[in-house]
Amino acid sequence: MIPSLSRCSTSRTFQKTFFNPSFRRSTYFNINPRFSIEQINPRIRKLSTTTRSLLNVPSTSASNSKSSSATKITEKDASLPHPSISSEILHPQSSPISNELPAPKSILDNLPKWLSPAKPYLALTRIDKPIGTLLLFWPCTWSITLASTVLQLPLSVPIFYISLFGLGALIMRGAGCTINDMWDAKMDAKVDRTKSRPIAAGDVSQFQALSFLGLQLSAGLAVLTQLNMYSIVLGASSLSLVVLYPFMKRITYYPQVIFGMTFNWGVFLGWSAVAGITNWTVTAPMYLGGIAWGIAYDLIYAHQDKLDDVKAGVKSMALRFPDNSRTVISVLNTTFISMLGLTGYLTGLGPLYYIISCGATASHLLWQTLTVNFDDRQDCWKKFCSNGYVTGGLVWLGIAAEYVQHVLLGLPL
Repeated sequence: MIPSLSRCSTSRTFQKTFFNPSFRRSTYFNINPRFSIEQINPRIRKLSTTTRSLLNVPSTSASNSKSSSATKITEKDASLPHPSISSEILHPQSSPISNELPAPKSILDNLPKWLSPAKPYLALTRIDKPIGTLLLFWPCTWSITLASTVLQLPLSVPIFYISLFGLGALIMRGAGCTINDMWDAKMDAKVDRTKSRPIAAGDVSQFQALSFLGLQLSAGLAVLTQLNMYSIVLGASSLSLVVLYPFMKRITYYPQVIFGMTFNWGVFLGWSAVAGITNWTVTAPMYLGGIAWGIAYDLIYAHQDKLDDVKAGVKSMALRFPDNSRTVISVLNTTFISMLGLTGYLTGLGPLYYIISCGATASHLLWQTLTVNFDDRQDCWKKFCSNGYVTGGLVWLGIAAEYVQHVLLGLPL
């Protein structure tokens, strides 16, 4: 399964191309800086104040007023974002969000020439960016290892199912990316960070992507059929969330909720794969906690594109809570740790689980929440990735320690 216009280099370019679509690149001309934006195009006079607040263009009339209207986007402008968007979006306090993410060398750049036709399709799966696969994989491992601990299953059981779910996560995350890119092709083409994606760049057509998606889903089904019938039905039911997620960013400021629900479905599936049926009493709290965790880290991710999203009309919680994201993330992470604690209590886990899965994870999330710079794209990406490379692994490590202690060493729960 799974888990923005490029910033214009100058305010004049933005004014000509975004607020007056009739301009063409071939007709760019120099604008006398003494002229105001209203003199250039009277049709956008009503939006001049909002324009200056977005672009930091000085105005003689606005400079003499300390009214907050220059730093707010009003609700009556339907093409503009939620009225809660204020200073953090329009006037960042620290380093501006205009700094772009570096373009590290991808493993796909080292493919042999005979594999070059496959490169666009491999890029479509984001195989060179494993963070999404990890975030999808970890909830499965939590549930598989926890079920193996509670049911006292031999080591071969969690090893087999963790390996199988790892392959499934790789395939289905790629399928989710394909679906997402098919939905967002036009938006991605307008965003500097995503305009090189295969469909947006024209390297893969919509029909080719649809055909490739069929192959991905067939491979995912082949993995799913290795499980019991209960798990097959449960796993197939998650596809509705996979398809729904890319659409939600168009209609609601809370697409991260659907994201969290989608990426943590493996909590139910992992337990049912091992035990034959899901223990809802145990898995429901872990799933709810996972949803909170997913919303939190995807909210950090969304801050990378908040300025582009304003212009593209894409909605996210980063735009809904521009000045309160740190508080929202704190509440979500607290919920996550609380649900982990409840899960441990319901399954009778011991101190190792609470020290590692709860305590160490809470410490890492606290650091993440306190230090993330929402106006720095590189820092947002770094903190987002730490959830896959650190947070998910810490939760699993505590459960695995309990498995070793109570199953392999034979100590009672």
